[in-house]
Amino acid sequence: MRRLMLLRHAKTETDAPSGRDQDRRLDGRGHKDAAQIGDWIAAHPPFPDAVLVSHAVRARQTWDIAWETMKDRVPAPQVEVLPELYGADPAQILESIRTATAPSDPKQLLLVAHNPGMHEAALMLLGGGEPAGARALADNLPTAGLAIFDFDVKDWGDVAYRRGKLVLFVSPKLLRSD
Repeated sequence: MRRLMLLRHAKTETDAPSGRDQDRRLDGRGHKDAAQIGDWIAAHPPFPDAVLVSHAVRARQTWDIAWETMKDRVPAPQVEVLPELYGADPAQILESIRTATAPSDPKQLLLVAHNPGMHEAALMLLGGGEPAGARALADNLPTAGLAIFDFDVKDWGDVAYRRGKLVLFVSPKLLRSD
């Protein structure tokens, strides 16, 4: 069994001072939401063994803030920053998942990246699971939204479209409405 967690970066400023999209930073709500989702992850095991993060500033900030809220409560995962996750389409995201063997052979993998690729990948991986979460995810993977899938496979290389069981879909907005 393998668990995949897809986390979209948190809310960002409209434009970066540099004018480059990949330099956009989290805004105030983004900081708060990243901390909230990190707190949620820390309270809901199993925890990620490995984390793959886009090199864009907003994705790295999302992970750093989430980790700050988690670090005293969960074991430290192996973290890798992958430039190919910036602007990745579902095929590139799937390839990053399939090659996530790392020295530790992680059983739980967290990706922190961007829409539209993350939302499209989540929809393509979905093969069943929690119906309310699937309906909510069908509309959007919002900023700081987290989709958690289980795959009945022995190796990340066997992860495929339509084979993921959606365990849960959560976002700061959904947490606030509870």
